[in-house]
Amino acid sequence: MPISNPQQLPRPLQATLRIQFHRGFTFDDALAQCDYFAALGVSHLYASPLFTARSGSTHGYDVVDPGRINPELGGEEGLLRLVQGLHTRQMGLIVDIVPNHMAVGGQNLWWCDVLLWGQHSRHASWFDIEWMGADPALHGKVLLPVLGKPYGELLRDAEIGLGFDVESARLYVAIPGNHLPVAPEDYVEILSAADSPHLKKAIAAFERVLDAAVQEERQTHAERAWRELATAVADTEGMAALHTALASFSAATPHGAQALHALLERQHYRLTDWRNAGDEINWRRFFEIGDLIGMRVEQVDVFEATHAGLFRLYEEGLIDGVRIDHIDGLADPAAYVRRLRERLQSIRRDIVPYIIAEKILAPDESLRNGWGLDGTTGYDFMDQAGAVLHDGAGAVALDAIWKEYRADPDGFDHVVLATRRRLLTQNFASEFNALTATLHALARTTVATRDISLMSIRRCMLELLAYFPVYRSYGDHDGSDSRDGFLIRTTAARVRDYLRKQDLPTLDAIAGWLADAPEPEKLQKLQRQDEHITNYSQLHWRALTRFQQLTPPLTAKSTEDTAFYRYGRLLSRNEVGSDPAQLALPMEDFHRHVLRRHRDFPRSMLATATHDHKRGEDARMRLAVLSEIPAHWQQALQRWRALNTAARVQAPIDPVDELMLYQTLVGVWPLSQTFQSSQAGESRPKELTDLVKRVSEWQRKALREAKRRTDWNAPDTVYEGHCEAFMQRILRPDADNPFLPALRAFVQEISAAGALNSLSQTMLRLTVPGIPDLYQGCDLWDFSLVDPDNRRPVDYALRQELMARNGVRALTLEDWRSGDCKQQLIRTLLHFRSGREALFTTGDYLPLTVEGELAEHLLAFARSAGDVTVVVLCSRHAARLIASGHSAQSLQSAVPLIPPQRWADTSVHLPLEWTGGEWQSILSGMQGAIREQVIAVSDVLRSFPVDVLVLSR
Repeated sequence: MPISNPQQLPRPLQATLRIQFHRGFTFDDALAQCDYFAALGVSHLYASPLFTARSGSTHGYDVVDPGRINPELGGEEGLLRLVQGLHTRQMGLIVDIVPNHMAVGGQNLWWCDVLLWGQHSRHASWFDIEWMGADPALHGKVLLPVLGKPYGELLRDAEIGLGFDVESARLYVAIPGNHLPVAPEDYVEILSAADSPHLKKAIAAFERVLDAAVQEERQTHAERAWRELATAVADTEGMAALHTALASFSAATPHGAQALHALLERQHYRLTDWRNAGDEINWRRFFEIGDLIGMRVEQVDVFEATHAGLFRLYEEGLIDGVRIDHIDGLADPAAYVRRLRERLQSIRRDIVPYIIAEKILAPDESLRNGWGLDGTTGYDFMDQAGAVLHDGAGAVALDAIWKEYRADPDGFDHVVLATRRRLLTQNFASEFNALTATLHALARTTVATRDISLMSIRRCMLELLAYFPVYRSYGDHDGSDSRDGFLIRTTAARVRDYLRKQDLPTLDAIAGWLADAPEPEKLQKLQRQDEHITNYSQLHWRALTRFQQLTPPLTAKSTEDTAFYRYGRLLSRNEVGSDPAQLALPMEDFHRHVLRRHRDFPRSMLATATHDHKRGEDARMRLAVLSEIPAHWQQALQRWRALNTAARVQAPIDPVDELMLYQTLVGVWPLSQTFQSSQAGESRPKELTDLVKRVSEWQRKALREAKRRTDWNAPDTVYEGHCEAFMQRILRPDADNPFLPALRAFVQEISAAGALNSLSQTMLRLTVPGIPDLYQGCDLWDFSLVDPDNRRPVDYALRQELMARNGVRALTLEDWRSGDCKQQLIRTLLHFRSGREALFTTGDYLPLTVEGELAEHLLAFARSAGDVTVVVLCSRHAARLIASGHSAQSLQSAVPLIPPQRWADTSVHLPLEWTGGEWQSILSGMQGAIREQVIAVSDVLRSFPVDVLVLSR
């Protein structure tokens, strides 16, 4: 049902609130919170994928039907209720879509059709499957790495067999935990094994399937044959005959096992141990996840089929914008975005759709212009806002601490390099093999390169992939542009010294293939000389695509999902979109990044927390304090290790894992007064128990992701048990455990400085150019860990209670530990933004000059549009300035505020043209004239660490 009432259309996009939908939080659950969302000031909900995912999915990225709203979320009717509720409050909806991949399995009817019919399926070309790869055993087949142990063992133990589904009248292959279809062309042999007159009509019907010449005819005959089989087994004799036929394929007997194996070998899939996926899989996965398959969305029919549901929602006015998941996985991202924007604009010509993409940018890499994107989902801003609130002066001392613990000899880049090499030979071996095989086939197409060997290509590509500096390049059918060409050639030049001299011509050839466009004149000449050259352009495009679709998962898995768990200098910088080697960002560089984004993508999303973050936004800001006080941090670590000597003896833990555990505990420790102040033996059991459980789940995941001492594929349960026991022992609330009160005391010391960082980070997100996004639950303090911890239920009752209690008043730090000051800051700024979209998106951004004793502790800038000008002030690096002593009483009274007197002569200088007006704080309501175009910081930041001043002319 279209939403057509013009009085209820959402207001312009101002700010989003990310919601993770699943069957535990449905559309109706979100509808129940719409009044709170509206009161907070967000203009649009920003939803996780809404289309049907696998049953029980907690995230929605494992889509099985992109044309139907997920019934577990409330289905079409539930979505309609939610959107009507949003529109009533003049709010809108932005949705996350998954064009790159789908989930495999029995709930995906397209996938089931491929398993049933193989290359004859109308969907066979929709999935990114290599039907005729290097392995003859997989020609015309799909590899299914779904077995819990080797195929031979399952067959020997009779854990594979044939079954019959009475409802559909179809045969299936039964394996542990799964049923797979039997190809219709094999029914004749199976049913004939019974030699029963009761099955003759069904056999004859399936013989017509074998005789059919085209797929439509095959499918028609197959449907009739299944109906005939259903009739045949409707009585006792027919069903008995069927069971007799199936018994001939029972793996419990030698003859049956042989017959079953022969039957399985004829299917359109090849069963194998799940551990073989990395070595042998012949279809593109999402990263290395063996149950998510890549889609060829670059094909028009696939694009239309996978987006039909989205286009319908947009046409009916139910959604207002789109977030594209994993855009780097697509064959041609630029062409995809252009097509998507054209289709959306053709559906509703009266509005311009908001389209952003999940894209991780390397340092100093910018999003491509000309694609038609409004920007990214905000990882770039999350990195920059976090880095500018870290203290670069602490890098040397933190490096020294890290050297005391680490096992690797070099820095973060070395960790990434070593990890990439391992992943290419193990986790992504199949993708690496497919890429090098395609390049080898490409080499064989011309006389000049026919002698390049496969192994030489493998050696060169290993180095190119290991050192490739960004997530991917973006060449298309016309080849790479000058930007990507330069990137590829400079990477090739960098790796020359790591290769044998005889491999250098191969490296040059590969760089030419990847960096240059095919030359039409040269191709035409070659084609006249050799008829086999006609496939050169197809091979070139396939090689370029394979390369460009391998670098993103390789980079992500080696960096975010491995190196981030191995490198522990300071975990607050081990965040998606960040470079842990870069501890901090100077204010000048922060302004430069903001200005560039403002120029190119003023409506880009601004995020400081996402469903993929490694640590909550406020946990990172607390850990950032350690960059300000590295010497004190080192002393604390030395003391803690000494206190935990006995625990380490009883449960040996690697020094790196111990250091990361301490940082995690510092970041995640709750701020509640009772939790902080209780003494050993007096903690609330449930509160501490819940925390220990969360940290335990994080630790297990971190150990396996690091792949140093254990792994998801080959867990070392003994070592994992040691780490678990160590963690449990040091967090005992017993009187004989001195570590727990020591940890509490340390967190007490840095909590106020961490909260100040958080408020500054929040202010930046809400005032620099762009569209601020609020991740669910982050309107109060968020000390979450990596998923699934960062997707825990949100306590909306508490949030509503705090908002009702505070009302609309000047901000205060009186009860800052509850997080209500953060909530009030968000609410105040979002309401101020309302109706001032131009000011905060396209409005001018002007970095301001700060002078005085604490100039490095203040980040200041102005926003201006038309007759409205605001000045934004954000405190930073306040750990040494807040501290008033280390006594229990002083720690309890510390607040996230630099005392006004400490600012001394620190001042902000304003442009001369801003004269004659009155400035008013939107946080405190304070008014006053700015004398001689100078803001005295001590006068403004008296009661709150951030502020926005509005100039009234």
